Amino acid sequence: MDTAQLPLVIVDAANTVGSVPDGWWRDRRGATERLRDALAPLAATGLPARAGVPDWAQHGPLDIVLVVEGAARGVASVPGVRVVAAPGSGDDLIVDLAARAARETPDRPRLVITADRELRARVAAHGAEVAGPRSVRP
Repeated sequence: MDTAQLPLVIVDAANTVGSVPDGWWRDRRGATERLRDALAPLAATGLPARAGVPDWAQHGPLDIVLVVEGAARGVASVPGVRVVAAPGSGDDLIVDLAARAARETPDRPRLVITADRELRARVAAHGAEVAGPRSVRP
């Protein structure tokens, strides 16, 4: 199936990894790979039914995009999760992805996973819903 037809979930990797004090700062790339691997099965099943997660995102399949930056730029995609490396600001790329989806497929549901208040406001201006990192963390 063409992923452009699936509901879109964009995950702010740096913000989501940083939401749990588990030593991620010692190995940012490894922490991002663990997040990617935890997201992969959710592409088929949907996100857990948690506060802030819209009903449509609780059912698969989903198009999950993990936006990485900095030390995590070398993280590869896996089945179920497309990893996109930001050439500069990860936040700017997330806004660009949400805005592009709104222009190209306006009826496509869009959810951005982040706790960053400014980023939440920026993507909401493009019609994306938002949920916090706990919505996808084990």
